[in-house]
Amino acid sequence: MKRMMGLVAANYTAEDFGLLTEERSVASLPYGGRYRLVDFPLSNMINSGINTVGLITPHLYRSLLDHVGNGKVWALGRKVGGMFILPGSTYGMRGANGKFLLRDLLGNRAYLERTTRELVVIMACNTVFNIDFRDVAAAHERTGAAVTLVHKPVPGGTFNKHLAIFCDGSGRVTELRTNVPGQSNLFLDAIVIDRELLLKILDWYRNQSYLDLMDVINENLDQLAVYGYSFNGYIRCIDSAVDYMAASMELLNPAVIQELFMGERRIHTKVQDAHPAKYGPNAVMKNALVATGCIIDGTVENSIVFRGCSVGEGAVIRNSILMPHTVLEKGVAVDRVICDKFVRITEGVSLCGTAEKPLIVTRKQYS
Repeated sequence: MKRMMGLVAANYTAEDFGLLTEERSVASLPYGGRYRLVDFPLSNMINSGINTVGLITPHLYRSLLDHVGNGKVWALGRKVGGMFILPGSTYGMRGANGKFLLRDLLGNRAYLERTTRELVVIMACNTVFNIDFRDVAAAHERTGAAVTLVHKPVPGGTFNKHLAIFCDGSGRVTELRTNVPGQSNLFLDAIVIDRELLLKILDWYRNQSYLDLMDVINENLDQLAVYGYSFNGYIRCIDSAVDYMAASMELLNPAVIQELFMGERRIHTKVQDAHPAKYGPNAVMKNALVATGCIIDGTVENSIVFRGCSVGEGAVIRNSILMPHTVLEKGVAVDRVICDKFVRITEGVSLCGTAEKPLIVTRKQYS
C-alpha cells in the first residue's frame, strides 16, 4: 500500500439537506450517535494501509477541521506522510453530482506532484460503507486499469442522484448514466486512478476547470482503460435529509452495526470521553441507540440519541435523531424529527414530521 495515496473530496454541498447543512458541510454531518460522515473515507483509507491522505476542505470548514484536527485519531499525525489539509475552491459547480471538481484538484496539484506514489484513491464523504482498498488495488493491477470505479448492484432508482456504471463482460466500463431504471451498478463515489494519468488530465483540462473528474472520465471511456470493482457489502448513499434519516434508522439493525463498526476494520472518530448514559426511574428504551453522557428519564423508541443529550421525565421520542447536547424538557413529544446540536425544546411541546419530510429543528428555532 506504499504505492497509494488518498484524497478525500469534501468541497461540495447539496440543497436537499435543508437546515442540516446551513452552517456545516456534508462531510461534518453527525452520524450514528458519535461519528461524522468524514470518518468513513478517512477510516477506509487508513484501514487499507494508506498513510498519506489529503482532505479538500469546503467553504464551511470550521466544524470539519475541529473534528479531524491533525488526523491523529486516524494515525495520520505523523512526520512522513500523514494528513494534509487542502484548500477547496470557493466558486464553481459543487452540487450533488459534482464532487470531484477539477478546480479543486488543480489548486492542489502540488500535493499530487510531490510524491512517488503510483495510485491515488479519491473518495467523497456522503456514501457510508466499510471497504478494504487493498482488494481494489489488486483488481486495478490485475485488469491493467488506469481508472477503477467502485460500484454496487442495486435496484434501479434507489439513489437517483448517483451515477450508474455499465460494464462489459470483462468488467470494463462502457457507460455512465444517472436515473437508470431496473438493476444497475451504483457508483460509490470511490475512485482508484493512476497518479500520472490524473496529472495528465489536469494538464488537458486546465482551461475547463469547471468540469468534474467524472465528466472527463465519462467522455474518454473509449480511450482510457476504465474498469469497475463490485463491492458487495452494506452501503448507504446520503444525498438529502430524507436519506440521512433513513440511513440513521438503518443503524438500529444489529446486522448493519456489526458490518459497519464491529469488524476488523473499525471506523475511527474524534475521542470525547464522557460518563456512561444515566437512566432514570421513568426511562423506557425500545430499539434505541444512546451514546455516552446522556441522561434519560423518558421513552426513547426507534431513535438515535447522540452524546450529552437530556430527555426529561415523561418525554417521548420516536423515530427521531437527537444530535449532541439536545435537551428535551418534561412532557415533550417528538416523532420523525431531527434535532440539531444544542437544541432545547421546552416543556409540553409536541413536534412531528413524516418519513418523506422529517422535521428539522435547529438552535435558531428553539433555543
